Amino acid sequence: MDNGDVCDRYVELWNLVFMQFYHHLDGSRTDLPAPSVDTGMGFERLIRILQSVDTCYETDLFTPIVAEVERISGKTYGEDHASTYGIRVVAEHGRSVTFLIADGVVPANEGRGYVLRRVIRRAIRYARRIGIEGNFLGEIADVTIEKMGDIYPELVNNRDFIKTVLRLEEDRFQQAFDNGYSILSETLETSPDVLAGDVVFRLWDTHGFPVEMTQEIAAENDVEIDMEGFEREMAAQREQSRAGAQFGEDRAKIRVYESLGVGGTAFLGYESLRTSTVVVGLIADDEVANEVSEGQDVEIVLLQTPFYAEGGGQIGDAGDISGDNGRMAVTDTQEVMPGLIVQFGKVTAGSVSLGETVDANVDPIRREDTARNHTATHLLHAALRQVLGLHVRQAGSLVAPDRLRFDFTHVQAVTDDEMWQVQLLVNEKIRQNARILRDEDTYQEAIRRGALAFFGDRYDERVRLVEIANGDTFSFEVCGGTHVDRTGEVGAVYVLGESSIGAGMRRIEATSGRAAERMVWDRFKREERVAQTLQASPAEVEERIQSLMAELDNLQREQEAMERRLSLQAAEGLLTQAQDVDGVTVLSAHAAAASADSLREVGDYLRDKLGSGVVVLGAVVNDRPMLVAMVTRDLIDSRGLNASDIARGAAKVVGGGGGGRPDVAQAGGRDASKLDEALAQVPGLVREAAAS
Repeated sequence: MDNGDVCDRYVELWNLVFMQFYHHLDGSRTDLPAPSVDTGMGFERLIRILQSVDTCYETDLFTPIVAEVERISGKTYGEDHASTYGIRVVAEHGRSVTFLIADGVVPANEGRGYVLRRVIRRAIRYARRIGIEGNFLGEIADVTIEKMGDIYPELVNNRDFIKTVLRLEEDRFQQAFDNGYSILSETLETSPDVLAGDVVFRLWDTHGFPVEMTQEIAAENDVEIDMEGFEREMAAQREQSRAGAQFGEDRAKIRVYESLGVGGTAFLGYESLRTSTVVVGLIADDEVANEVSEGQDVEIVLLQTPFYAEGGGQIGDAGDISGDNGRMAVTDTQEVMPGLIVQFGKVTAGSVSLGETVDANVDPIRREDTARNHTATHLLHAALRQVLGLHVRQAGSLVAPDRLRFDFTHVQAVTDDEMWQVQLLVNEKIRQNARILRDEDTYQEAIRRGALAFFGDRYDERVRLVEIANGDTFSFEVCGGTHVDRTGEVGAVYVLGESSIGAGMRRIEATSGRAAERMVWDRFKREERVAQTLQASPAEVEERIQSLMAELDNLQREQEAMERRLSLQAAEGLLTQAQDVDGVTVLSAHAAAASADSLREVGDYLRDKLGSGVVVLGAVVNDRPMLVAMVTRDLIDSRGLNASDIARGAAKVVGGGGGGRPDVAQAGGRDASKLDEALAQVPGLVREAAAS
């Protein structure tokens, strides 16, 4: 500063962090294999310096988006603090959600999907503050894609999907706002001075209604908010989440694994399903052991292993480990720490000791079945992208020996025709017997080459690539799982079902190989049995069922008509029970009715027969007492009688309540044994009402 003034307020653009040690859980430190210097010199901060502007929002990375927000809102960046702040929030959030959705994240109620939903709703909230009404995020996404699509082609490829997800979420928020506003308005009418904290929390947690909006609307109604109560509810929810996380148990278990002193496990399972190896770690009852005996549950670490550890959606291998002194059945395999593979199971004979040489054998049938389903998963992914569009991205999977489950991004239900095209394409690729090619490369180079990667997975610097090709590439993914060598080994793939698992998220369940063969056989035999039961050929089953359903519908209609006739015939006899109560004809009786509709129909008939009067009928429907009350219009006007009041009064006797209109009302209760007692109260209720 030229004038010599000293200022103690600075803006840090970036700093340097010198990284030298790895800090272990026991407090000790060891040198990193490659010391480095880290800096927070992000690209936007660098551009800010090079372009000599005050904030990142004034760099040419943001100015087109800011200009679009100005156009939509009618506000000018820099005209006042509120407008400038709102424009910044909408611009930054709009750009962020565009990238998140392009990466495969969709709005949800938990995890990263919940973060996306919160960001979208915050953008909407600030948009409303600067005068933007209606949907707008799709327009922000368009500008973002135009600005950055050359560098990030996934933005261009997923443009339609991004805009559809944003539109649906904006509509969803508007619906949530309407629901929340309705609840809040009703609550404020009965809140004299303070709105309870649990109500504020429920609006936020259940309906996604922003606390700030609740505060603003409450203030407009001169009502304060119990923020302490809200914070208590929030704290209780956070505590519940922490309690379910079991972090303490996880840390304790990690310490046990670290205490083994094993650096890692060499995985040989891509090349072989069996190997001779050495036991380098044993854990029993969460403690390190030197030997485990028959009947004990055990976790075993091998120097090298053919067992595949669960990862990428594929379940862990099973099999057995045997030595000179005993045998262990392996039921699961997990990578419990980076590079450390543990086999879980039980000693079934003799004992297994630390340092012992053993034979590790993977169950070949289970592995082969799992590999078929994993290759089938890749085929499904590629087929879905071809049939539905490139916006389809894997969002999760389960690959087991007998089935597969594939979660993916898509905003609407897959039609039967689309699913048939997907299954047809998958099985066509299987019949082509395309080769499964494996390769390794750096993660960045793999992505540059066009390989698909699952957004939620953690990848090492070097990754394994799986390509399905028969001349042209059909599928190309980053994948560490096990696969068949040619698609023909999959046999066939059958889709078992497709469903929604959240906004913009779908799930397919399918099977392949031997499990698919078994499923087809079971369905064929089931169809045969059904056909025999229906005394029809398999080809006639559907027509025969439709015929039986139509026949059943006719019988039900005939039965209902007969019940109505019998009820009305019985109703004639009830007319004799009518009595005069202070000049009002009152009929209160137990009627024979099998449903609420039937009871109301009998009531209508008796009311019309009386011409002027009060009719209250009772019946036991589905083991619960039911009451119907009716008052003719002349008595409503001349005597002030109300069917709703009469029904509620009688229902108290059977432990229930009800209501309706002055001319007709319905009530129910819990104690059917007191129905006659309730009906006996009706004349008194009418007398009391007529006298008031």
